[in-house]
Amino acid sequence: MTSAVIVSTARTPLTKAWKGALNMTHGATMGGHVVEHAIQRAGIEAAEVDDVIMGCGTPEGATGANIARQIALRAGCPVTVSGMTINRFCSSGLQTIATAAQRIIANEGDIYVAGGVEAISCTAQEMNMHMLQDPWLMKNKPEVYWAMLQTAEQVAKRYSISRQAMDEYGASSQQKASAALEKGLFKDEIAP
Repeated sequence: MTSAVIVSTARTPLTKAWKGALNMTHGATMGGHVVEHAIQRAGIEAAEVDDVIMGCGTPEGATGANIARQIALRAGCPVTVSGMTINRFCSSGLQTIATAAQRIIANEGDIYVAGGVEAISCTAQEMNMHMLQDPWLMKNKPEVYWAMLQTAEQVAKRYSISRQAMDEYGASSQQKASAALEKGLFKDEIAP
């Protein structure tokens, strides 16, 4: 069986969504920059990429219109390199890695770019609400439209997790990321 391996990584610096250095930056600009660096770090030509697969939790506005294809072009890939945007909300980027690996193992290609992109400050304020909810689903399965807050509340109730425990876990995660950043553990990943 063919094995799939990760040969290169790149990411943007960590910033705040609304007031950070990447505030109001188009998804294609951010993603293209990172993908260009990942391709360079892999030591390949952009034309060798079979597909650019990008996950996006809010694929509209500055991250809409098949953002993966836009990112491929901004990264310097020729028009012969396709792009596929995957939406699984919070696990969108993770799904792209799984999809790329599956395609390699199935011998559908050799070189894939997989990752995720969000431009929260460009998408959250102007979300398209036109016909957002299907009447039948709202009557029979309204939780399909739940945001992360409602989902977290349901998980807390179902598994008896207190709000304090969730807050502590979230704070711990942010503190670990901050400490790792201060120690320089992300320096090899960040595309300046």
